[in-house]
Amino acid sequence: MEHEITLVVNGTARRARVPARRLLSDCLRHDLGLTGTHVGCEHGVCGCCTVLLDGEPVRSCLTFAVTVDGQEITTVEGLAGPEGPSPVQRAFGECHALQCGFCTPGFLCTVTALLRENPAPTDEEVLEGISGNLCRCTGYQNIAKAVHRAAELLAEEGQ
Repeated sequence: MEHEITLVVNGTARRARVPARRLLSDCLRHDLGLTGTHVGCEHGVCGCCTVLLDGEPVRSCLTFAVTVDGQEITTVEGLAGPEGPSPVQRAFGECHALQCGFCTPGFLCTVTALLRENPAPTDEEVLEGISGNLCRCTGYQNIAKAVHRAAELLAEEGQ
């Protein structure tokens, strides 16, 4: 049995017909064509599939799409604004905080929420904030630098 759902994705209401057990990650990727949300472990461990649900980071591979009917979802595609990449996205580029890029969408969503909640995190708070996201390519140093740089950019822009 399929269910008609409406999701506000990146500011736009989107409708989809999904089976009750369709994961949000699969709905975003296959039903709505938003392939920026990556699926890694499919167990909620790696954080690659992290999106923002009503502003809070969630693992889309552990969330059924029908349970978020009517809610606001921000994917990596929705982080940039009309003027270009978000400060978090710019900081990741400036600090070379990615290698293969597979984990990057999850980190970008996680860091966006982290800095919204804590605009000037300490080194320890950064490490705690990103601890739910795994990267198999980097040593996390440049990712941590990027979080601090994003905090600087956000402060400069008054966000």
